[in-house]
Amino acid sequence: MSTSDTDVPQALAHAEGARVANFLARYGTVLAAIAIFIAFSLASNRFVSAANLGNILVQISVLMVVSSGLTVAVASGEFDLSVGEVAGLSGVLAAGMMVWAKLPVALAILVPVAGGTAIGLVNGFLVTRLRIPSLIATLAMGPIALGANYAYDGGDSIYATFPDSFYYIATGRLFGVIPVPIVIALAIVAVFYVLLNRTRTGRAIVATGANIQAARLSGIAVDRCRVLALALSAFGAAMGGIMLTARLGTGQPGAGEPYLLDSLTAVFLGMTAFKPGRATVQGTLVGVVIIGMLDNGLNLLGAPFYLQNEVRGVVMIAAVSLAVLRGEIRFF
Repeated sequence: MSTSDTDVPQALAHAEGARVANFLARYGTVLAAIAIFIAFSLASNRFVSAANLGNILVQISVLMVVSSGLTVAVASGEFDLSVGEVAGLSGVLAAGMMVWAKLPVALAILVPVAGGTAIGLVNGFLVTRLRIPSLIATLAMGPIALGANYAYDGGDSIYATFPDSFYYIATGRLFGVIPVPIVIALAIVAVFYVLLNRTRTGRAIVATGANIQAARLSGIAVDRCRVLALALSAFGAAMGGIMLTARLGTGQPGAGEPYLLDSLTAVFLGMTAFKPGRATVQGTLVGVVIIGMLDNGLNLLGAPFYLQNEVRGVVMIAAVSLAVLRGEIRFF
């Protein structure tokens, strides 16, 4: 047999292996989500009930909103470590606007959303004008937002009866069937998806995150893109905080803190899917679903509450480690 005869099968095998590797790199996280679903389905019959699946979607609705906003920031090459505190502040402001200021629900929502977005603009100013790395700027902004939160409510939760129209955000059902928080979350996710994938501004944000120097040389206003991305991240956090307050029925200063780690985990998980190494809304959505299934499944199995936090940490380390080892994510 000639050398050329043996080269052809080897080349075909190599090409097939490359296709399999590429498929696993793009859809491995999705397959992992399917595997988790199957595992919990076998472990508990209640997991696959329509009521429980609907409950999972409702429970992850806030995380969907916060994480999708954070995805825009990461897509621009920046990090926003203030999303948890911005969510908490916005939720408390919404409660205070209704209970203390007696504002109508629409204004009580608009004020904290505007305030949260303004925090994002300040983050953008610190990053683009003062040249402070976003990790540091947003890390510092978190305690500032928390301090403003405590200054506003004195460190106490705001317990009161809110208008029914506000509770509708968390408990209402569209057409009497579809939970409203799911509708709100999917609508916001869809907006961010269209922004990043179907608009010139979104493509500029992604280009800035991929290679800021090349984007600048191609005429993209990179600083404007970074400011906008951080503002949208804060907007998502503010919306998530308001949804959380409607769900809890009270304004709690520290309610948004857990969403920082969960959002980062979802985004990093998403960066290993579809377009490895890139923050995408669809990838983040897969990460959110994985977190939701893990939390719900562990609860159904009676796992201790602290195990959920440990699992989140392990999942985040595993996702980031895999992406770094494959060269898909670089932090420095």
